[in-house]
Amino acid sequence: MTEAIVLLSGGMDSTICLYWAKDKFDYIEAITFDYMQRHQREIQSAVKIAYYAKVDHRIIQFPTLGEILDTALTREREIKSKNGLPTTWVPNRNLIFFSLASAYGSQKNIYDYVGGMCQTDYSGYFDCRRETIDSFEQSLALSLGKSIKIHTPLMYQTKAQSLQMAQQMDSCMDALALSHTCYYGKRPACGKCPACKLRLNAFKEIGLRDVIEYEYMEI
Repeated sequence: MTEAIVLLSGGMDSTICLYWAKDKFDYIEAITFDYMQRHQREIQSAVKIAYYAKVDHRIIQFPTLGEILDTALTREREIKSKNGLPTTWVPNRNLIFFSLASAYGSQKNIYDYVGGMCQTDYSGYFDCRRETIDSFEQSLALSLGKSIKIHTPLMYQTKAQSLQMAQQMDSCMDALALSHTCYYGKRPACGKCPACKLRLNAFKEIGLRDVIEYEYMEI
């Protein structure tokens, strides 16, 4: 039986990856990290999505990340570009998450991991590049003494292409109605933050209205 662990943030990309994994593996387990992120609603969405998708789900408390990092995702900070990087960047976040997920998964003899990283519109987040993932995949394999694979099915997809993938997978678009994207943690979503704009533009590009509600929609 093939098994995998999916990093499920509760956002659009991770939701699509969850359904991709459901099609590829016999058993999947979703993991969500609570790192004291500003948009706690995303965690609530992850719970709803996992329940709707009928997959086992575990929330891992990791407040240390939120305690030591002063970013716009962990503090009430303005979302803007600073020194060439968005203030929403959480250094090493994906590497930390995969490290914890692999430590947990190795106890269950699960060595396939799935994440929604995307190099096409990665916003300057260095740990979203496939080059970074490949390097860390090798490090984890050496650390665990096992052959492992980090799957990033959306790595070279635009947001619109990711949505087109979602349309091909049973019930995925319905699950996206439960997802959360807004950096400010608003529901309805603000419609103005970079994450909301990316999502809205993707739906517009494929000729659909987004399945979630917004306070503001420039369409």
